[in-house]
Amino acid sequence: MSDIPKLLLYSLNPQSRKQAEQSLEAYSRQPAFVIHLLQLVLDVTQDNAVRLAASVYLKNTVKLGWLEDDEHPISLADKEAIKPRLVPAMIALSNANEKAIRAQIAESVSLIAELDFPEKWPDLIDQLIQSLSSSDFHTNLGVLETAHSIFRSWRSQARSDEFWSIIKLVHSKFLDPYFELFKFTIARLLNSPDPLLAQTMAVLIELFYDLTCQDLAPAFEDGHEIFFGAQTGYFMQLMAWDPPELHTDPDEPTPSIPSKIRTGILEIAELYVKLYPEMLGRSQSVAAFVGAVWKLVGGGKQLGIAYDQLVSQSLRFISTAIRAGAYRDIFESRDTIQGLIAGVVVPNLPLRTRDVEAFEDTPLEYVRGELQVSEISTPRQAAADVVKALVGVGPDSEIATTTLALEWISRALSEAAQGGEDGWKSKDAAVYLFEAVATRSGTLTQGVTATNPNVNVVQWFADNIFGDLQAGAGNVNPVLQVDAIRYLFTFRNQLTKGQLVSVLPLLLNRLESKDVVVYTYATVALDRILSMRVGDSTTLLFTSADVQPFSHPLLKVLLDKIEAQTSPERVAENDFLMRCVARVIITAKQGLGQGYVDILRRLVSILSVIARNPSNPNFDQYFFESISGLIRFIGPAVPDSIAIFEPALFPPFTEILQKDIDQYIPYVFQILAQMLKLHRGVPVDYRSLLPFLVTPAIWAQKGSIPGLVALLRAFLARDAAAMVGANQHTSVLGIVQQRLIPSKANDGWGFELLQSIVLHVPLTALQPYFRQIILALLTRMQQNKTNIYIYYFVYFLLYVVAINVDGLTPDYLIQTVDEIQPGLWSQIVSNFVVPQAAQLAVKDRKVAAVGLTRLLTQSTLSLRKPNVERWPALLGQLAELFREPKAFASAEDAGTGMTEVDLEEQAAGYQASYSKLATAAEPPPNLVAYAGDVRTYVLGELKRLLSTEPGVKDFIKQASQDQVGPFLLGLGISI
Repeated sequence: MSDIPKLLLYSLNPQSRKQAEQSLEAYSRQPAFVIHLLQLVLDVTQDNAVRLAASVYLKNTVKLGWLEDDEHPISLADKEAIKPRLVPAMIALSNANEKAIRAQIAESVSLIAELDFPEKWPDLIDQLIQSLSSSDFHTNLGVLETAHSIFRSWRSQARSDEFWSIIKLVHSKFLDPYFELFKFTIARLLNSPDPLLAQTMAVLIELFYDLTCQDLAPAFEDGHEIFFGAQTGYFMQLMAWDPPELHTDPDEPTPSIPSKIRTGILEIAELYVKLYPEMLGRSQSVAAFVGAVWKLVGGGKQLGIAYDQLVSQSLRFISTAIRAGAYRDIFESRDTIQGLIAGVVVPNLPLRTRDVEAFEDTPLEYVRGELQVSEISTPRQAAADVVKALVGVGPDSEIATTTLALEWISRALSEAAQGGEDGWKSKDAAVYLFEAVATRSGTLTQGVTATNPNVNVVQWFADNIFGDLQAGAGNVNPVLQVDAIRYLFTFRNQLTKGQLVSVLPLLLNRLESKDVVVYTYATVALDRILSMRVGDSTTLLFTSADVQPFSHPLLKVLLDKIEAQTSPERVAENDFLMRCVARVIITAKQGLGQGYVDILRRLVSILSVIARNPSNPNFDQYFFESISGLIRFIGPAVPDSIAIFEPALFPPFTEILQKDIDQYIPYVFQILAQMLKLHRGVPVDYRSLLPFLVTPAIWAQKGSIPGLVALLRAFLARDAAAMVGANQHTSVLGIVQQRLIPSKANDGWGFELLQSIVLHVPLTALQPYFRQIILALLTRMQQNKTNIYIYYFVYFLLYVVAINVDGLTPDYLIQTVDEIQPGLWSQIVSNFVVPQAAQLAVKDRKVAAVGLTRLLTQSTLSLRKPNVERWPALLGQLAELFREPKAFASAEDAGTGMTEVDLEEQAAGYQASYSKLATAAEPPPNLVAYAGDVRTYVLGELKRLLSTEPGVKDFIKQASQDQVGPFLLGLGISI
């Protein structure tokens, strides 16, 4: 393993990354690999780039291999060897220049603790506590950061009994030393503003949030006054503590440690307002915090960038307190509202010099900061949210806030009208404030859904916004054009379809802008407008006919913008453009039939560039959605279009497979399956690919599995006979039984593929293997069952007896199961089918109902002991399926939507994650179409059974009459 440092460095270079990663993966399967990585991380003689790369690779190895059923699991010996070394490693990485490395090791600790603590890592908390020191705060900082890496996941974790037991265990062991260290640290810190003590206090504050975010332990309740006291509580003391020697440059983005501490305290205060208001009521803390916030941000001026996090959190606390309702007496007076608007809101609305520089120098970062936020993150956004909170608290507050805000907006617009170099800044702030005061409710993606009745957003658009949207390049400041576009998509729900159609050409004009922020905002507006729905339905507001006049010009401009770049990274940089391309294709549908060849050619050209170095998962997702969308809508509509798609796509797809560009392989398989479905049979080009698809190596990448399954299912549907003739169906069965079904991550795909095998492979060819299939499913059930596996298993059994396949009768299935063990079928029905059948999702219920009906009415073995003892319970489950009025509603076609890339996966880079192409999805086929209307089918089969087997009436009487009585009555059957 001596060359691992060199390989880690090579993995950072796009030119050598692929080969280096393959070599590292080979090493990762050797014993003690994770130990060796940790040693590299701690080796101060190594280059910092090597140490950081080793820490990242260690984290990813843990993430992908800690579970036993992972593709390449870490050995038990290595797990037990590395766990006791991690806390000392965190303590050892205490230097300031090791912060990034320490963060990766902390993530590894968090990942392992989430899976192993406390059962398989019982001494973790003890190890942390024993490492605390009364003199070495470097050690304490490492211990506290380790604890925070473990406990911070509590902030978003769902509640459960198991989780509560972990919380109680941690509280019982950790709280006493935590409180002692907090007391010891604050006493020294307030007397001596030491940076190390301050960093320690900042993490102690983070831990306070972690330890209280789910529930308050008695120790926190007992010590509430110590922390929250309005006069002398720890938090109030720290809110006033800001020693000059710890200040940072206010015009640089790095906040000072005292600012971090105060920000953390205000996060805790906000948490308590939401979850524990009764505790705050004991100490009049809210009024004290409001006073502290006013001292910080209420001076009527804009603070430096270094204070952004503190200002944003201060205003979030104010907004939360306003919305809580319990503190209305603090905020409801007109004087207070006027003070908030004048002293807090207005000063934080204007764009700063740094914002303007970002607009010009790093435009895409600027756009993402404005649009892709999971929470309010800037002072400007937080100030606007204070206004929204005041508007939403009640009619009186709404009127007062609206009146005062409109007065300021009117003055700002007057200033802007007078011109001057910075006049545009006044109008920008006015537009931003109007958007806030006009909004009652809405979301970032859906736009405003309810407006303030005291303003007219459409009229205000006509009076103040439309001119900026219409103005040509150079006639208005680009920031104001961005404001106009943002206003349009923010209030798109308040405009009629006709009004929206009339402004679409203006957005097309803005796409022509040379300003990146302007044309990117225009793409966002187009995407969000075209994705609008009719009311609460799933029907798109804009049809293919609506976009027909400008779809081709629009795609031309969008693709021109993308192709204007040259390097792979720059081409894929602006995923907003690519998302808009996909949205236009999805909306235009068959309307692109006249010009799709040129669109396809340009997409293939883009693929040839970005495939050299995949760098943006979002862009790639929308890129392949665009290709898939063309195939979906043009393929069936334009005769012989497949003869255009395949020659264009086969060469780049072949190169992707040959070069093993694993980021794109999952997409390639999905689109190949999509194109194959356009054929009635299987062309030679596809048939030659089949041996490759059933080799074990290609199934090693988890992200490829769903696409491979889709492709094999397409083969089976079109040419199962040829596969049987070449004995390739046995290879597919081997993949199902050996690789998919045993895996928790892939068992669902295994069942999908198995269902296609059962549906399309003749029973004569499947019969020699059918018993073994059932045995493999039962073995997994016995060894490692999960709730979702039980669901898949039960649905598969009902699927087998529901589909119309020669020879595949209910009795065939029952007989096969009982050959494994006499009476086994009766046990399966009792333990799995009866408890699960009525719980099946709506999309699966039609198959389930037909399957249950055939088991009840078309099986002689179901009427014999011991199976007949389960007959009444099965009838009860069939009745339960009919209990809901829409039990058998058709599944809607979800394939006309858009699929977002998971941001967590994106943050980890391209891992073996699966990105499903929404445009490649199809409505599920009606597998039981032969049955016709389900209710009629069930009625007919039950009546036939009653006429041929009169004794069945006794079985019906044994069933739960609460279940079957109304069901049979509804069918018109009387017993």
